[in-house]
Amino acid sequence: MDSSGHNGVAEAGRGSRTRHDEAYEGLRSLLLSGSIAPGTRLTEADLTRMFNVSRSTMRAVLVQLTQEGFVTSEVNRGVRTRSFSVEEAFDILEARETLESALAGKAAERATEEEIEALRRTLDDMADCKARGDQEGYSRGNRRFHQQVKEAAHAKTLARAYDTLLYPLVMRQYRNLSARHPRGGSLEEHQAILLAIVTRNPEAAIAAMRHHVASARRALLLQTSEPSDERTSP
Repeated sequence: MDSSGHNGVAEAGRGSRTRHDEAYEGLRSLLLSGSIAPGTRLTEADLTRMFNVSRSTMRAVLVQLTQEGFVTSEVNRGVRTRSFSVEEAFDILEARETLESALAGKAAERATEEEIEALRRTLDDMADCKARGDQEGYSRGNRRFHQQVKEAAHAKTLARAYDTLLYPLVMRQYRNLSARHPRGGSLEEHQAILLAIVTRNPEAAIAAMRHHVASARRALLLQTSEPSDERTSP
């Protein structure tokens, strides 16, 4: 029994999976939001209060997130948000480029008309956000668009591999906060991806997604040899 009066094993057996899942999804989303700086220590006490779960449940959540690479756990340092070396960042982003391009190609082959219409609506929303200068709204639309492409691919194995990548954390660690957002050309790149999907052209979809993801990668503060005016926010 832990300090909050819960027996971890019994709690799990009596349906606390729902509470575990809610805490897991909540903390995972918080980490992906970029609102916690890399290397920040996470304490069980604060997290149990934040998500209203027992310490044993939160401990299990942190173990799961550690295994998935979202946080690190070290003796005498505790659990901390993940940070990435430049080499690790390159590896992850190159893997994203390969996997997401493949998903776009499959989406061009397999997307339903309803899924294509949903992609159109998302792009319309992104265009509206860009016109209004709503950066957060544009970012939400951007994330939704990529999620919709993944779902429209109907490729479970590719999607599972893609979901294991921690590229949102890498993007947020290395983004250029002083640069313009959205990045110049970003909306047009999304439109090119949609056009390839609409016209059922897998090769064009692969190329358009690869160009888009590579452009976002080049915009990060990873290269030290590029001119500073080429470093813009993804």
